[in-house]
Amino acid sequence: MTYRACLLAILSAGLVAAAGHAAADEQPVAPYTVSDANAGATPIRGDGVYRALHQREGIERIVANLLNRVRVDPRISDIFKATDMERLQRTLTEQICYVSGGPCHYTGRDMQTAHHDLGLQNADLNALVEDLQLAMNDEKVGFHDQNRLLAKLAPMQPAVVQRR
Repeated sequence: MTYRACLLAILSAGLVAAAGHAAADEQPVAPYTVSDANAGATPIRGDGVYRALHQREGIERIVANLLNRVRVDPRISDIFKATDMERLQRTLTEQICYVSGGPCHYTGRDMQTAHHDLGLQNADLNALVEDLQLAMNDEKVGFHDQNRLLAKLAPMQPAVVQRR
């Protein structure tokens, strides 16, 4: 098999993050181009917010806490029932690490594609942000640094919310 044929086989299997990023339990997705631009925001300058989030390990804890919260949040838990939580945990960790100024790269899909057909409303996004703030509070992330991260994520709203 040629290199090109091998690459196409990997992409068609949905293992776009073939460089060891995809978790074994993740479900295949349609091929897409991997790019930091898919993260939906440019990184915060400097690594102060990344450090305030307690670096990669802290971000992993924040995302795990967030996903535990959304699974039981009656406002939005139904949205996540059919979600590949393994992929979401990995890509959300990458996204927050990248956007916070950390040394990470985002391997997920772009925001519009990732949220297509979910029918999200502003209230859904607001509930998610509230759960994220609670997860950051549990990690003892200061209010100022939380706001700096949220200010970077907020402009993604038009790509994520389909129903106003």
